[in-house]
Amino acid sequence: MNIRYSNSLAGVSPEHLQGFFVGWARPLSPEQHLAMLTRSAFVELAIDPQSSLVVGFVNALCDGVQAAFIPCLEVLPAYQHNGIGSQLVRRLLARLEHIPAVDLVCDQELQPFYEAFNMRPGVSMMIRRASAG
Repeated sequence: MNIRYSNSLAGVSPEHLQGFFVGWARPLSPEQHLAMLTRSAFVELAIDPQSSLVVGFVNALCDGVQAAFIPCLEVLPAYQHNGIGSQLVRRLLARLEHIPAVDLVCDQELQPFYEAFNMRPGVSMMIRRASAG
């Protein structure tokens, strides 16, 4: 599969961000998605060069010194199981190499995926407000 990777949002508009957040209780609109990516310290995008659509993304929030948090990794369903998610994570972690603490929260069934990147299970605390906004 021919995919182009980029860490730039140049030229990305809400029209390029269709079909994400499948199964979410409160999916983000493409406009909200773009705002989230724009406000992130780091982004990595997977782009289908034939359509110019973003087919996958990962983002990180970061203080630039000690800690980074990876809130989202998504690949459109039609593009899953092609190594796109793994490539996005590899690219992002390479950019975060200078940060000592890189955290993310995932469901237990996703832990083996992240263990492949030398991540370890931990304990977290969270609030999830599906009705907020």
